[in-house]
Amino acid sequence: MSKLHFTTKHANEATVQRNWYVVDGTNQTVGRMCAKIAAILRGKNKAYYTPHVDCGDYIIVTNCEKVVFTGNKMEDKEYLTFSGYPGGQKGEAAKNLLKRRPEVVIERAVKGMLPKNRLGRQIYKKLFVYAGAEHPHGAQKPQDLNFNRK
Repeated sequence: MSKLHFTTKHANEATVQRNWYVVDGTNQTVGRMCAKIAAILRGKNKAYYTPHVDCGDYIIVTNCEKVVFTGNKMEDKEYLTFSGYPGGQKGEAAKNLLKRRPEVVIERAVKGMLPKNRLGRQIYKKLFVYAGAEHPHGAQKPQDLNFNRK
């Protein structure tokens, strides 16, 4: 083989190395934080990223009740659910959902940024969101990610 000819290395389950990251949601903008989380879950931060392989890392999000929305989204943004029955659509403002179930705000934002297929569902299982500062994943020795803009 010529030294001028290179081949692309594709990742597979045996070659992927997974890390654990902890993200603190305090004073983070929801969309910006979730976009970076989705990219890390997919593995786009790695040199050997392969679109059809789960190359991503595990992410733990803490303090998700302290995230912020820009503009008037806290009052205007509405999260909809539909049961499938006539008249079965319900809506809830972001302010109420953040007070009642703060984990759902982050989970829905990240899930919407992942692929809508089997791979996306597999990737989504590596996301762990908690309302408080405590999490039960202490044995993994996670690294802290700081998404604050400077």
